[in-house]
Amino acid sequence: MTSWEIKGSELVNCTCDYGCNCQFNGLPDKGHCHAVAGIQIDEGHHGNVRLDNLRVAAIFKWPGPIHEGNGEAIAFVDKKADEKQRDALLRIMTGEDTDPFATMFAVFASTVTKMSAPVFTPIGLEIDVDRRRGRIVVEDYIDTVGEPLRNPVTGVETRVQIVQPEGFEYEVADIGSGSSKTQGPVEVEMKNSYTQFAWLHMNEHGVVRA
Repeated sequence: MTSWEIKGSELVNCTCDYGCNCQFNGLPDKGHCHAVAGIQIDEGHHGNVRLDNLRVAAIFKWPGPIHEGNGEAIAFVDKKADEKQRDALLRIMTGEDTDPFATMFAVFASTVTKMSAPVFTPIGLEIDVDRRRGRIVVEDYIDTVGEPLRNPVTGVETRVQIVQPEGFEYEVADIGSGSSKTQGPVEVEMKNSYTQFAWLHMNEHGVVRA
């Protein structure tokens, strides 16, 4: 197994209401789970292949709870990645070179039965974790906008966090509101639904704890 490590940030929008039952070992409140994700890698490597300043994104679509499987997915890899970097990123994203179920990549990959061919393309990605704002744009495929939660009466921005000391994705996530619309082989659409902004630090064994 090739060792790897990445540090960066993520923006994820799914169909659940704010809070997302899945974060608490519950079932998705819509009965199904559709999600869009974008990750900015600030520093990283896979073996001796550097992954600094690269981006990845993905669309997921499960007909029921994630653990029941039968999911569809498509992965997007930064066009500026060279052949070795592309291979490395896809190995990480599909859960290869990873302890069983140690990362969200490995968990999600194990539940996908229809994986579309990866797309190597420019990925527009803006993530501000502290301000709970972000954008994912992949031309012809993804348009996602994330923003802070707001008090429904006053409109004032509200900050809420989920802490997972033993999670397989993050230690702390800031929660926001997001909307997404996708095209292509995996079509999903969400409006004003659960969104998370998080700093990521993980390797082949899972989340690297502070």
